[in-house]
Amino acid sequence: MHNAPAPLNNLRVLDLATLFAGPLAATMLGDFGAEVIKVEHPRRPDPSRGHGPAKDGVGLWWKLLGRNKRTVTLDLSTEGGRATLLRLAATADVVIENFRPGTLERWGLGWDELSAANERLVLARVTGFGQFGPYSHRPGFGTLAEAMSGFAAITGEPEGPPTLPPFGLADSIAGLATAYAIMTALAARTATGRGQVVDMAIIEPILTVLGPQPLWYDQLGFVQPRTGNRSTNNAPRNTYRTADDRWVAVSTSAQSIAERVLHLVGRPDLIDEPWFATGVDRAAHADVLDAAVGDWIAERTRDEVIAAFEKAEAAIAPIHDVRDVLADPQYAALDTVTTVDDPELGAIRMQNVLFRLSSTPGAIRWAGRAHGADTDTVLTELGLGDEEIADLRKAGAV
Repeated sequence: MHNAPAPLNNLRVLDLATLFAGPLAATMLGDFGAEVIKVEHPRRPDPSRGHGPAKDGVGLWWKLLGRNKRTVTLDLSTEGGRATLLRLAATADVVIENFRPGTLERWGLGWDELSAANERLVLARVTGFGQFGPYSHRPGFGTLAEAMSGFAAITGEPEGPPTLPPFGLADSIAGLATAYAIMTALAARTATGRGQVVDMAIIEPILTVLGPQPLWYDQLGFVQPRTGNRSTNNAPRNTYRTADDRWVAVSTSAQSIAERVLHLVGRPDLIDEPWFATGVDRAAHADVLDAAVGDWIAERTRDEVIAAFEKAEAAIAPIHDVRDVLADPQYAALDTVTTVDDPELGAIRMQNVLFRLSSTPGAIRWAGRAHGADTDTVLTELGLGDEEIADLRKAGAV
């Protein structure tokens, strides 16, 4: 049992953002104790509530993205919504928004107004292209970042088209980067006593995780090609079909692992080839190595292959779909997918908090709540009376 308070329990975060990077950053903070207040338009809820499959009319993506958040409604374009948001900002540590540049300013809620209300506030601005530059006013989505960053260009088969990921990759990377940026800004506030603006462009974090491509091009003129499941840095590295029509992935980033794999599949003669000594040279002979490994794997079931690789201390993993993930004993041991009690859907399973802390762990306190469920409570805590709240509601501000 951990009795220590959650590490971020003194943090108040206003999540004004939608789909998906900004809200994910707020979720990460909420998982470790931050009080997150999700601010949605009274008549246009966060689109993630209707994104993807639903059960009994309840959007499942929102249950994940909206966890550990209290939900209030405010129309920020109204005077009542603006004034209420400024009152909330005066009590907050962080505001996260992803409107197009200039939108908050048009509503009288730009950095000048927010920092005047609270000089310790950190404003995280998450947009497709950043707050300035020739593309800054374009609508920005993760797909565009996956295209522009070079990710799509290197993904797919050599003779096939550039390939986009079937999930929100760039948004998710930007969400994690935003949470890190916010914590960095809060650390700086400890020294300076003042908040600042975080300018997060979704096109940038994905470029960072793609590795040294700009450096390779700058110094060598090298442009990374599409190689399918192969790598230009080592081989054998691929996916292979087993005798029982399952798939496994093999990696040999380390020379010693590559040698163990070739011993295992009965081709130690290849280890003596001059080209086997480096990963790049092995990659140039991927056809030979894939044939050796693939033929051996094709004669055995997935369980037999994995057991043999484990005994040989060679690197392998099964290709899981979500059904396999939920049944995998390693994920089960880590409680990576945990069960949450939800008043709308009952027991539901979702990804647990992102990492484990030994003394002050995070927790999922509740899944995504109904639209505006906490509006009256939060506004009452802010000092608004019943009549003021009723007037705001009458004016369409909440």
